[in-house]
Amino acid sequence: MAKALYIHWPFCLAKCPYCDFNSHVRETVEQSQWQAALLADLRHEAHAGGGEKLESVFFGGGTPSLMPPPLVAKLLNEAERLWGFAPGIEITLEANPSSVEAANFAALAAAGVNRVSLGVQSFENEALRFLGRLHDAQEAVSAIAVAQRHFARVSFDLIYARPGQDEAAWRGELERGLAFGTDHLSLYQLTIEAATRFATDVRRGIFAPLDDERAADLFALTREMTAAAGLPAYEISNHARPGEESRHNLTYWRYRDYVGIGPGAHGRRCGVATQRHRKPENYLAAVGASGHGIVEERQLGCAEQATEALLMGLRLGEGVDCAELSARFGFARAELIDAGKLALHRELGLVRTEGERIVVSEAGMPLLDALLADLVAGELVAA
Repeated sequence: MAKALYIHWPFCLAKCPYCDFNSHVRETVEQSQWQAALLADLRHEAHAGGGEKLESVFFGGGTPSLMPPPLVAKLLNEAERLWGFAPGIEITLEANPSSVEAANFAALAAAGVNRVSLGVQSFENEALRFLGRLHDAQEAVSAIAVAQRHFARVSFDLIYARPGQDEAAWRGELERGLAFGTDHLSLYQLTIEAATRFATDVRRGIFAPLDDERAADLFALTREMTAAAGLPAYEISNHARPGEESRHNLTYWRYRDYVGIGPGAHGRRCGVATQRHRKPENYLAAVGASGHGIVEERQLGCAEQATEALLMGLRLGEGVDCAELSARFGFARAELIDAGKLALHRELGLVRTEGERIVVSEAGMPLLDALLADLVAGELVAA
């Protein structure tokens, strides 16, 4: 049963050129209409899936720091009424580090948010302009300080492997990020996603992405520096002091059930995959017509679930426990993992085995996508 709740707020002040998330720019947002729709969607999921007390809630987007704090409080109060909150629940909200949004941090904390994830992305003004961000470097620094005053746990994102970025530049920027002393960092290589403005810019020759070899060098530097600072990678792009990992995201990567509400949100409950309407107007119309925003509800077969669990779990520093997956989905280890490919990659030092657990090594993490395609047994994927 679900132990995690994801709430998607789809609105942004501007669309970032690298972003392929379900985000939309609207001149006006009717808050009372959205409150009614999200509350109805919450109630539908509670009645559809029941479940245990929630261990985490995550407000993502879009830009959920644009949500009025009273709306955040209403949603949390209703979620607690419907499911109950486990002791020590983690309640995270993604926020942009603009001064306007940082001014809401005290009210968001009072509403129940106890962890914030700031979309800093860079401490360099030129890079922020390139990335289409609306804040500047000083606002980012100030927002981190404000967040640290109001929230028990603070994380922030940085994007590296930008065009022309070298090791010295990234080392200096990451040193600056580590100096804030937060217990969690999300550090992403710039990826050119289809259907984004950056994809169009690359096709038109406006800029060229950093080449793979230099990006790999920056990836290795990132892991070296964060480990030395006491924030080792627990997932390919996420770094934390032991015990400060994002419990909500671990729900995804460990392939546990979660509720997802709001436009475009995905969910998993009892072997059923749910997806909400992506376009905000279509979502509101669906909730008005049927009391929920679901556009698709699909039963997942055991083979599909096992494949997803492997693909998610091998991203983690802890790897996957094949015995646990076998018990959950009814497949033997040989049906889950290609034994020949596993032996080859183990010999090459790209993976290691610890009993029934398979872990991608430091050398293997830069090649993760290719390893995943190779390791997951073809029979399982084809099933």
